[in-house]
Amino acid sequence: MSDSSDENQYTADSIKVLHGLDAVRRRPGMYIGDTEDGTGLQHMVQELVDNSIDEALAGHCSTVDVVIHADNGVTVRDDGRGIPVDFHEDEGKPAAEVIMTTLHAGGKFDDNAYKVSGGLHGVGLSVVNALSSFFRLTIHRDGKIYEQTYADGVPTSELVVIGSTSETGTTCYFNASEEIFHEVQYRYETLAAKLRELAFLNSGVRLTIADERAALQDAFQYDGGLREYVAYLNEAKTPLHDVVHFKRTVDGDIGVEIAMQWTASYQEHVRTYCNNIHQGDGGSHLVGFRTALTRTLNNYIEREDVAKRSGVKTSGEDAREGLAAVVSVKLTDPKFSSQTKEKLVSSEARPAVESTLYEMLSDYLLENPKEAKRIAESMIEAATAREAARKARELTRRKNALDLGGLPGKLADCQEKDPALSEIFIVEGDSAGGSAKQARHRRTQAVLPLRGKILNVEKARLDKTLGSKEVTALVTALGCGIGDAVNLEKLRYHRVIIMTDADIDGSHIRTLLLTFFFRHMQPLIEKGHIYIALPPLYKVKKGRAERYVKDDPELDEYYLTSALEGAHVFANEDSPAMSDAAVQSLAMRLQEVRQSLEAMARSLPTYLSMHLFYLPVLTAAADAESEPDYVGNLRSQASMRRWLARLDDALAGEDGLFVTDLAYDADSQCHYPRVTRSFRGSRHTYVLDQAFIDSFIYQSVAQLQMELDGLLEADAYFEKNDSRFATTNFLHGLDWLLDRAHQGVTLSRYKGLGEMNPDQLWDTTMDPDIRNMSVVDLGDVLAADRLLNTLMGEEVAPRRKYVMDNALSVKAANLDI
Repeated sequence: MSDSSDENQYTADSIKVLHGLDAVRRRPGMYIGDTEDGTGLQHMVQELVDNSIDEALAGHCSTVDVVIHADNGVTVRDDGRGIPVDFHEDEGKPAAEVIMTTLHAGGKFDDNAYKVSGGLHGVGLSVVNALSSFFRLTIHRDGKIYEQTYADGVPTSELVVIGSTSETGTTCYFNASEEIFHEVQYRYETLAAKLRELAFLNSGVRLTIADERAALQDAFQYDGGLREYVAYLNEAKTPLHDVVHFKRTVDGDIGVEIAMQWTASYQEHVRTYCNNIHQGDGGSHLVGFRTALTRTLNNYIEREDVAKRSGVKTSGEDAREGLAAVVSVKLTDPKFSSQTKEKLVSSEARPAVESTLYEMLSDYLLENPKEAKRIAESMIEAATAREAARKARELTRRKNALDLGGLPGKLADCQEKDPALSEIFIVEGDSAGGSAKQARHRRTQAVLPLRGKILNVEKARLDKTLGSKEVTALVTALGCGIGDAVNLEKLRYHRVIIMTDADIDGSHIRTLLLTFFFRHMQPLIEKGHIYIALPPLYKVKKGRAERYVKDDPELDEYYLTSALEGAHVFANEDSPAMSDAAVQSLAMRLQEVRQSLEAMARSLPTYLSMHLFYLPVLTAAADAESEPDYVGNLRSQASMRRWLARLDDALAGEDGLFVTDLAYDADSQCHYPRVTRSFRGSRHTYVLDQAFIDSFIYQSVAQLQMELDGLLEADAYFEKNDSRFATTNFLHGLDWLLDRAHQGVTLSRYKGLGEMNPDQLWDTTMDPDIRNMSVVDLGDVLAADRLLNTLMGEEVAPRRKYVMDNALSVKAANLDI
């Protein structure tokens, strides 16, 4: 793949040096980010991945692998050319060692080695090395494997040849220094999101990540590039047209690529990149994009006389409502406003993006009149709603000016005037509000009761949002404004605490409030001002012991712990008891999967699903016939008839009349079990099809089935407190233990906060010294946006898919379908 011409050779002569590395360990935050909150640690991995992606941009790398090891070490591996290993004349050492030990040393400072790369270069490898207690560099190049090790940035060995190879590439393994980083814990979701993003931006490059700590793995490769990226952003939305994609090179060396799509949603989602680096604060490329977008659509609307017919005046804000877009530019020498590269200031990016979008989008609108009309109509609707929202804001301001102090009447304010010392509890209903008002510390704690469920702002424009009395009361009480007008300096309370009942309705109200804050007051989340109170749902009393239990999962955990305490399981009469750790592990996983099956009982009843634990695993694998007694081979009718015979035996003890047969699928050539139950005049049929068999929940059942098979022999038994229960079914034995755990327990359920006495509410939820609260962390904005679209948006299909895919993590009592 590499260019063999002299000017494009990547050798030791390509490495230009700017001295100085010691400062990295003294001031790591300047180079890698915050070392206390975990962002700098995640950035260590990203720096190495960015190096590999630079190789991909140069056309020399197609695969990048990241592995988080059980010891919290990390490996980043690529199949690029491999770091140069020849001798660097100026430095008197191998080029690889120069790159590893010298700040601002790398091929990116040489114009011929890399035409495009990610901004400040020659920093990544040396900084990661300096901040690692151990670093092993392995290079596959020129038919040989080279290796060198480092500690705290200092070489601990020479660069030596350890073998031969036909491959090329660089492998970095490092252990981040615990002297530098407050806590060495990598966030899989954060790193996976970064790799997914890079896969979208670099079509055809395959990026993988594996986490040995939790047996997680993902692979990302998107040949559709930015088209697929926008489709991913809009997965849970209703699109108005197909994704539009523009790409061209301007002035010979500025690459511009744009993908965009309008949807029926009300939020703008534009992501901007320069050389694969995301600019959260936008910059010159975003200015060019917005300018061209507004001008193009306004020209179209004026030409088609749409605005005059509608009687409204459109703006750039209207053009961007419901728009998802990705803007990517490639520059040879990008300039950013700061070390974090959050804003692009390269002036050449604006005209390049502006001219590209204006010309290509204008052509698109002319060539696609139906799509153009839909986009224009959406823009007119947005303008109409914007004007209505402006009037609603003015009306709210005038109303507040007439009110005493402009505060909501139901607000019980605190005496403290310093926002940093003040907090406000947002509660549901007057009943809970009454208890909270009596329980609170009047000096520092305010209480705002909201009536019923707040508006779902995911389905409402701003004008409708501002028309909600509850939203208006909340905005007025906080005092910091809404939308683009949010001013954190005017925030009246630095802790905004959502305090709802610990039940389904409370969870729904909490989600609605979080949706509101995310869409219209996101800076409050970004700065850590939003909290969630964790009131208990139950009080458990056994004998003289009392404890509060937060929710149903914690109650289940309490009963399971109580059930296993002092219990023993014997595989047969003569064997010793199974280890407590093994019993606990199996019991916990069984309960988790069983509760997930109960949660999906509407699609697969428990009288059928619970027997799957003791039936052979269903599979269509080619080698299934090698173990006929342990699997149900979907491709073999004889095998599946044997499987059905065992199912018939299991169903014999269930209520109703059952008929079992096989449903043959010609495409897959598989025979799927079909069960029809007649009971009390109703008749229902269920098929265990390929979608169910491939689901994560059935694969979990299959794994447990293999562990349970043959575990308990004919004379096996469970024992607790001198009582014995004989069974060969682990589930039955576990149920016997759970039944005993429930004996003697008095369970009090708090249906609402209003049912608690003020002293109970203070003790469990409001006392700053002992209460439990969770701060709302914005985390991955893209993931949060997609999740809110899925759960709170108009589309039902993505929500149903999400519930099915995540059934394993949902407790039956918490699923509200």
